[in-house]
Amino acid sequence: MPTNKVTAWVGWVWFAAFALITVGLFNVVAGLVAIFSSEKVLAWTNSGLAIIDVSTWGWVHLILGAIITLVGFVLFGGAPWVRATAVVLVVLNLLAQFVSLPVTPWWSIVVIALDLVILWALIVHGDEAERAAA
Repeated sequence: MPTNKVTAWVGWVWFAAFALITVGLFNVVAGLVAIFSSEKVLAWTNSGLAIIDVSTWGWVHLILGAIITLVGFVLFGGAPWVRATAVVLVVLNLLAQFVSLPVTPWWSIVVIALDLVILWALIVHGDEAERAAA
């Protein structure tokens, strides 16, 4: 007989939802700052040195942040597809933060750490959110 018992661990999923909203809003702000910045960054490529326009990367953060914020709000419903979508978006955000390390190292490290906690909560305790919503 399967158990549908919901334990206190479901709180981690609600924390992940709040954290997703926070990370998404932070990405929106960082994206807007980068969009309106005229700063250029030097980066090494296989072909040599490249100059990267920070405002272009700001659009990535802005769009990703807006989607992450929306998914954070929807995650409170506990649907399994939202949890899977959130995991994919958090992994994309991790990659975006690794690319942003040369521009904002301390901020990127903080967001990477928060993303890892969000992933842990969604993957380990996400099924409890589904049971709580049922």
